[in-house]
Amino acid sequence: MTHHSGFAALIGRPNVGKSTLMNAMIGEKIAIMSDRPQTTRNRIMGILSTADAQIMFLDTPGIHKPLHKLGEYMNRQAEQALEQVDVACFVVDVTEKKGPGEAFILARLRQAKVPVLLVLNKIDALEDKAQLLHIITTYAGEMPFAAVLPVSALTHEGLDELQKELVRHLPEGPDLYPEDELTDQPMRAIAKEMIREKVLLHTRDEIPHAIAVEVDDFKDRPSGTVYISATLYVERESQKGIVIGAKGALLKKIGQEARRDIEGLTGTGVYLDLWVKVRPGWRNKKKALKEFGYEDERS
Repeated sequence: MTHHSGFAALIGRPNVGKSTLMNAMIGEKIAIMSDRPQTTRNRIMGILSTADAQIMFLDTPGIHKPLHKLGEYMNRQAEQALEQVDVACFVVDVTEKKGPGEAFILARLRQAKVPVLLVLNKIDALEDKAQLLHIITTYAGEMPFAAVLPVSALTHEGLDELQKELVRHLPEGPDLYPEDELTDQPMRAIAKEMIREKVLLHTRDEIPHAIAVEVDDFKDRPSGTVYISATLYVERESQKGIVIGAKGALLKKIGQEARRDIEGLTGTGVYLDLWVKVRPGWRNKKKALKEFGYEDERS
């Protein structure tokens, strides 16, 4: 049997379902999800291993018009991914009209030196599937896509076809990672993102964008449990009060939900200690971005 292995980038606007799609493809929650735009800030790799292939998915931040240095970093993460993969998936939300955001991404995809698949996500949300033909026609003239695949990351419709198409565009070769490995992310980094996800789920307005999480301590205890201490950084004192909540209620809720998710992945008990601090204007400060892990070779 011929075996294929290689890298596939998930590219698209914020909130089109890239992280949900990657999690669905690999069958495990590796990338955090929320309905907040710009949830994903770093490239995150998820690994799908089958009998005849190994696909390394690169889930990238949504490409958008940046308003600060963090936004510029996020865009670079997505654009650099195109230089490091064998195939790209342009993920589109079929419930949204094609606009300037898609045009901006398409201009970059036309310059890509790899096959590009058009992945039409959220088809489960279409009341009339006949609308798909119009949507496909809208995009078909933009560039020569290697394939067009309607899918639903939520219901898993069309994911088998997407997997087969991806394998077709990967080079022949052996597995690059152990077959039971789901990501190259250390558990410390996954825990950090799972904590941030809970803040995104329970806050609104500017806070989801202004939050950063730093894991200060992550260690195994002799009892077999894991101890994690993390600091949640915000940009203003008023935001700190909101994240903590009345009598610490919201911070407690965030901690409880994050702990359950981390325990689900580690398979062990977790003790999670959370703190909140103010770091004014951190999204526009290179030093702070570096400290929080938002730095690349071009920043």
